[in-house]
Amino acid sequence: MINVVAALIEKDNKYLIARRSTGDEKVLGKWEFPGGKVKENEDEMLAIEREILEEFELNIKAIKYLTNNIYEYPNKVVNLKLYECKYISGTFNLHDHSEYKFVNKNELLNYDLCEADIKLAEYIIENK
Repeated sequence: MINVVAALIEKDNKYLIARRSTGDEKVLGKWEFPGGKVKENEDEMLAIEREILEEFELNIKAIKYLTNNIYEYPNKVVNLKLYECKYISGTFNLHDHSEYKFVNKNELLNYDLCEADIKLAEYIIENK
């Protein structure tokens, strides 16, 4: 099982999603809550801060764990953990995504989300 962290970053009551431009063909072109794999022995909150810095050149602060989804793709199983994060500084510079948007929580399921992210979106709609 692969441990993956995702960031929930809110701005003006809207949430950040980004469209994949790299990676496995199952997720290419799909929208996701950005994040990435946790390195061995790495703290998950530090991992999400590192991943957002690497992927977007943004400084964020992980605030708290929200929920997770264990999802079985055809070639791997991921444990995707969502963390509420606060934007600190930086300007978007995309490395692994072709675009990003801040969207209303009720619009999240209108996007072609990565399968593992759908349960996270449902959690946000119900709890945020």
